[in-house]
Amino acid sequence: MAQSVGIKDVARAAGVSVGTVSNVINRPDSVATETRARVQSAIDRLGYVRSESARQLRAGRSRIMGLLVLDMGNPFFVDVARGAERAAREDGLGVMVCNSAQSAGEEAEYLSLFAEQRVRGVLLTPTDASGRNIASFRRHGIPFVLVDRVAEGTTECSVSVDDVAGGALAVRHLVDAGHRSIAYVSGPPGLNQVRDRRTGALNALAEAGLGPEHLRELPTERLDVAAGRDAGARLLGLADRPTAVFCANDLLALGVLQAMYAAGVTVPDDLAIVGYDDIEFAAAAAVPLTSVRQPAVTMGALAAELLLEETEVEITGKRHEHRRVVLQPELVVRRSSLAAR
Repeated sequence: MAQSVGIKDVARAAGVSVGTVSNVINRPDSVATETRARVQSAIDRLGYVRSESARQLRAGRSRIMGLLVLDMGNPFFVDVARGAERAAREDGLGVMVCNSAQSAGEEAEYLSLFAEQRVRGVLLTPTDASGRNIASFRRHGIPFVLVDRVAEGTTECSVSVDDVAGGALAVRHLVDAGHRSIAYVSGPPGLNQVRDRRTGALNALAEAGLGPEHLRELPTERLDVAAGRDAGARLLGLADRPTAVFCANDLLALGVLQAMYAAGVTVPDDLAIVGYDDIEFAAAAAVPLTSVRQPAVTMGALAAELLLEETEVEITGKRHEHRRVVLQPELVVRRSSLAAR
């Protein structure tokens, strides 16, 4: 495991005393401009962040686990947090939950905060497709586990759901019901989950001898109800409107359902709808929503357990091997997709 950078490392790199580094951090006006610039350059180069929890860590180890998700307004991530919190509590830890709001900039700020607080470890659903935020955070030597994302190109642990299989489940169900023109309300294209679910949808079409032209993609900037309503309005404006829609998550599906209801379009007779996640609201919708269920609570708990296992290595002496855990989705069929064709 990489060692975190301390104030002594900065002092050594800048050729100054520890006290001078402390003054640059806390009282920059008291340090000469040239010296301050040299120290700041060392800080930036080494990736040093001040530890606000240093006093706590001198007394022992941090009892906080960080959790950074895409959208805490999505009940799916609330369930992930519930699972993580349950596993952390059993080990005597608390969970600091933060919301990146699908913003790479906010993600970077929260990862910096976690490093500053020297949390025990981090559970992360990344939004930055470039991977720069993860690469920068890795320098601090704080263990992390990817949640709802496969750890492609990294050595860290991850817990995810097979979204290719999930997308196939959704569209196979619609094809079996007789639909040949299907829309995919997909969300931000930079998210792996969105791309994987689309791949699964295309796979299901190919299995039925149908080409990609049978899937019309309607991307959205966000994965929320408002974005779903907007996609629904665009769907209504199509001259050759599809007979079914598969949405990248349930919030989008609920937004599409609201748009159809407002326009007098009957679901499922005029338009079948399938969502993804199977949040609690899916079953309680005006037209109960067919959805691909993800085991969100289990996902959060497993991720936390992997993180705890890794952070306990220095105490237990047990060898930790990074693992990729891939869970299987399940199709839950309800009224929104049951009209006969």
